[in-house]
Amino acid sequence: MRESKVTVKIPRPLYRKIQQVVEDSGFNSPTDFIVYVLRDLMGEAEVGAPAPPEFTQEELDDVKRKLKNLGYL
Repeated sequence: MRESKVTVKIPRPLYRKIQQVVEDSGFNSPTDFIVYVLRDLMGEAEVGAPAPPEFTQEELDDVKRKLKNLGYL
């Protein structure tokens, strides 16, 4: 099933700039570019989504062991 779409209005000068960017990129249209950018931004701004851990527990244990061997812990 296809997703329904809506129209979003943006200033024409901005649209022209986006058209120029699209000409030199792998995007098929300004719409494809705009959707890509918005999805990227919304992914960063998702509310309530826990951030993935930066290190595994094994990596943290390894760092702690190394710091202890160096006398810092």
